[in-house]
Amino acid sequence: MIKRPALLLVLLVLATGAVVADPSRVHVNDESDARAIEIAQATVAAMGGWDALDATRYVSWNFFARRQHYWDRHTGDIRIESVRDGVSTVVLMNIQTGEGRVFNDGVQLEGEAAAEVLEFGQQAWVNDAYWMFMPYKMLDPGVTLGYVGEKQTADGMDAWVLDLTFGVGVGYTPENRYHVYVGKDSGLVEQWDFYAEAGNEEPSFASPWKDWKTFGGIKLATNHGRGVDWEIAVHATLPASVLSDPAPVEP
Repeated sequence: MIKRPALLLVLLVLATGAVVADPSRVHVNDESDARAIEIAQATVAAMGGWDALDATRYVSWNFFARRQHYWDRHTGDIRIESVRDGVSTVVLMNIQTGEGRVFNDGVQLEGEAAAEVLEFGQQAWVNDAYWMFMPYKMLDPGVTLGYVGEKQTADGMDAWVLDLTFGVGVGYTPENRYHVYVGKDSGLVEQWDFYAEAGNEEPSFASPWKDWKTFGGIKLATNHGRGVDWEIAVHATLPASVLSDPAPVEP
């Protein structure tokens, strides 16, 4: 018997006590599909629910061993560490205001040089955070959420497939499209297909969302392929210096 999204919603409510259908969280474009919205809400419930996300403040992760992130979700303060061309760069900024400071090998940059790296930092954070938190963002303003149908993931898992497209001005690459595979058994995202242009017939790549683990009160996928440890952590507290001082973060 084929499971229906409505049944998944009921099962998740019974199992978790979560309030799944919270209309105040739905901000997608009017042409979005009602079934797709239900599945997206159920996915959030399977990840711990909206209240658990709201209670999650400090998060850190390492994006494919390229950029180390620290994020205060309540204030928007972030720290990004990276090494480019042999130069160690630390960006300390607020993702909401775009204001911040940049340090190369401990030396603070000024003027245009700093502005360029801050812009890079903001774009990098938008990209890297989307890889971490995309399931929570499927109901964001400017998103058109469609229902593709039932398919299998690359590893043979039965899934409902959602279609994500974006309005002009949404993020840095609104021309992108995603097909998001929500596992029928897990209720979690198990794969996404990325289309660089919404009109492309074939995806540029497909990436797994696997090895879901609980961090604090939320679940996050720890395996996006390439055999890289994302070093994900949810922190009850972080020293203020992590988001204000370019000195190395103590383990």
